[in-house]
Amino acid sequence: MYNEKVLDHFQNPRNVGEMENPSGVGEVGNMKCGDIMKIFIKVEDNIIKDIKFLTFGCGAAIASSSVLTEMVKGKTLEEAMAVTNDDVAEELGGLPPAKLHCSNLAADALHKAIEDYQGRT
Repeated sequence: MYNEKVLDHFQNPRNVGEMENPSGVGEVGNMKCGDIMKIFIKVEDNIIKDIKFLTFGCGAAIASSSVLTEMVKGKTLEEAMAVTNDDVAEELGGLPPAKLHCSNLAADALHKAIEDYQGRT
């Protein structure tokens, strides 16, 4: 059902954990499937210097969170805001149609974290 890249990010997720003193935090959930994602970002000079996540959900949700962190670490806030849900799914090499909503959560959580940061500054 899942390709090798999705399985790798699920079994060996990158950047997992909570962050002390984050610059911004974004949390989203899908009540239909029960997935919940929380993204923490550390911003310096308009660059995402560090990013971590906590995800409660299926393998696709965890893989989406993990790959998103790799996609945006080191990018400007503008570049990170341009990342779409489709970009996350594409970076994973695709997800089964029934699991596409999982990648939608990752980009949404990132955007909320950036908006939280912008609201703080």
